[in-house]
Amino acid sequence: MRHTQPHPRSGPGAAAAAAGTVAAVLALSAAPAAAGPGISVSTSGSTVSVTTSACAQVGGGWGTASLLSNGQTRFDQGRRSALTGTATLQSAAWQSVLPGTYTVIVVCADNITAGTQSVIVAAPSKPTAAATSAPASPSRGVMGGLGGGVKDYRTLTLAAGGALVGVAMIATGWVLRRRPRPYRL
Repeated sequence: MRHTQPHPRSGPGAAAAAAGTVAAVLALSAAPAAAGPGISVSTSGSTVSVTTSACAQVGGGWGTASLLSNGQTRFDQGRRSALTGTATLQSAAWQSVLPGTYTVIVVCADNITAGTQSVIVAAPSKPTAAATSAPASPSRGVMGGLGGGVKDYRTLTLAAGGALVGVAMIATGWVLRRRPRPYRL
């Protein structure tokens, strides 16, 4: 009788180890190529701001951020702003930005790109009814229709509707009178 010892890399333990290795390889391959935490872009009205903690101070500065509008592809084409802040957080902001889609790029003072992110600046919203102290509901109710239903003809509308109902009732009576006798009401 032959005694064989199991191979140390076989069985359920080996399958779990292989799955763990595959997961680790996938996690490493999914990581971004650029090191560091990247950037965070936000908007408030017509102001766009960017923050990062990826830049180190070199030569008295942290780096530069650029706001690129649609069609601009290079860092030096957009509105540039110097990063300010501390060793833990650097930021830049742009005022009076027109509505549209923009790309924000942050390049640290050591010429390493901290990150790139797109941002949409929305058009300013109109004041709401509550802000202007106007009633919240329309004065005449909802005006449904096929596009032209916003004009109210008042008496003419009532008379036309009544005439249509009257014609429909007369036509129904006429059709029922013309039917053969056993099916009449």
